[in-house]
Amino acid sequence: METKTPTSTPSNFIKNIVIEDLNSGKVSQVVTRFPPEPNGYLHIGHAKSIVLNFELADEFKGLTNLRFDDTNPVKEDTEYVESIKADVEWLGFKWDGLFFASNYFEEMYNRAVILIRKGLAYVDDQTAEQIRESRGTLTAPGTNSPHRDRSVEENLSLFERMRAGEFKDGERVLRAKIDMSSPNINFRDPVIYRVVHAHHHNTGDAWCIYPMYAYAHPIEDAIEGVTHSICTLEFEDQRPFYDWVIRECEMPNVPRQYEFARLNLTNTVMSKRKLKQLVDEKAVDGWDDPRMPTISGLRRRGFTPEAIRTFAREIGVARSNSTVDAKMLDHFIREDLKLKALRTMGILNPLKVVITNYPEDSVEMLDAENNSENPEMGSRQIPFSREIYIEQEDFMENPPNKYFRLFPGNEVRLKNAYFIKCNDFVKDDSGKVIELHCTYDVETKSGSGFTGRKVKGTIHWVDAKSAVPAEFRLYEPLILDDQEDENASFLENLNPNSLQIVQGFVEAGMKEAKPHDKFQFFRHGYFNVDPKHTTSDKLVFNLIVSLKSSFEV
Repeated sequence: METKTPTSTPSNFIKNIVIEDLNSGKVSQVVTRFPPEPNGYLHIGHAKSIVLNFELADEFKGLTNLRFDDTNPVKEDTEYVESIKADVEWLGFKWDGLFFASNYFEEMYNRAVILIRKGLAYVDDQTAEQIRESRGTLTAPGTNSPHRDRSVEENLSLFERMRAGEFKDGERVLRAKIDMSSPNINFRDPVIYRVVHAHHHNTGDAWCIYPMYAYAHPIEDAIEGVTHSICTLEFEDQRPFYDWVIRECEMPNVPRQYEFARLNLTNTVMSKRKLKQLVDEKAVDGWDDPRMPTISGLRRRGFTPEAIRTFAREIGVARSNSTVDAKMLDHFIREDLKLKALRTMGILNPLKVVITNYPEDSVEMLDAENNSENPEMGSRQIPFSREIYIEQEDFMENPPNKYFRLFPGNEVRLKNAYFIKCNDFVKDDSGKVIELHCTYDVETKSGSGFTGRKVKGTIHWVDAKSAVPAEFRLYEPLILDDQEDENASFLENLNPNSLQIVQGFVEAGMKEAKPHDKFQFFRHGYFNVDPKHTTSDKLVFNLIVSLKSSFEV
């Protein structure tokens, strides 16, 4: 599959269909829906669908419903319902109607009775395995069930008894009666109802039979008056059955189904089942782990709704499958934050520096701009004293050529401060450098207009006396190889280095930082204050994205 890159005019073939339908009078008002199953948390692929459905309706002054396709009580939970509602709202959208498939169970039951009375549905006693075996293959037709020719009266009686709870799970199912020799395997008498004795998050114990998704979904769309039922390409083969249900169940409204290519991202798991496995096996820190592609994970990591919406628009809506470079999503969060985030200094791997000619008890406040690309963000005051921290990588005892940071005898500029020169250093018993002794030149203060000499290196720092301890969580892709081996567990492709935790320091003024505050740390990247692990006594920062990328627009 090709790798997509942004374009100046993202494609959206469904928008063109909507325009044609409105111009021809086929529809008078556009009605779309976002229909998640509440069996897990939403991920970035769902964000594409959310943006498509809501913005399409908004553009043409239509309506968008949020509907929970809750037809499987075994896998669904109110936790997922609430998380989905929160994600949609956080992305910036407000639904016009909030619905549950389970609210239509009586209507679905009655429509199934219509099918039975028309001779288009029957109760089957075969096991799930027997039904699978009798469906045939893509090249061989299926075989009829021995119960396919039951009378209408017998089927009505058995279906009523299924509802009354007389049968065990899997003992009987209701199947549509269509064509066991159809080239479309979805037409080979699909199961439309099964017996499940399980508590439902919305209807409690009122039902012990539940409709299958492929049967329920078109009825839900019709009940709600949906005009454009937009789904991903894997449902294309089910569209004939979708239309069959609408027609044979005699639904007054006739929605139309349109399929588009789902989102595939490099090095990213895009399956709710697999994401749930990661959570259940504790390979990650819950559904909102910042390494997860879930919307809650992206939110916790520090992504903004604006960046996600822009990403969803720019990848376009097409019929052909493609894989999007994950760096494209990173590009849009950089673009969104570059004028918003406070640019400050954080030290992730501290090395102490003693400025030996600076007065021991003196502290001065230096002026630092908050964002060089956005003057409206103003400036801040940062303390400077005799002892500071710099990054360990900003000093080398024996540097290579073209190394312009600190080494014995070299001079660099401290950002927003002074020139300092390394004169000596201290090692521990293992030979590791643990402290530098430097001198500063008082005439070289930033903003003073000093032009006496130039230095080639500028490094960042924090004042040791007032520095605030902080934890930094650095992330790499969770998946090492996006070409998964179908014969192996995808867990074997997890990156053991996807999370690195380091302890460092930030500027004194960041002591009051709150969860979800976002900063750009010089040379390191954009960071978000973690809402889960940050406490009043401990600041934790998640790396959102590095400052630079090889990705090009």
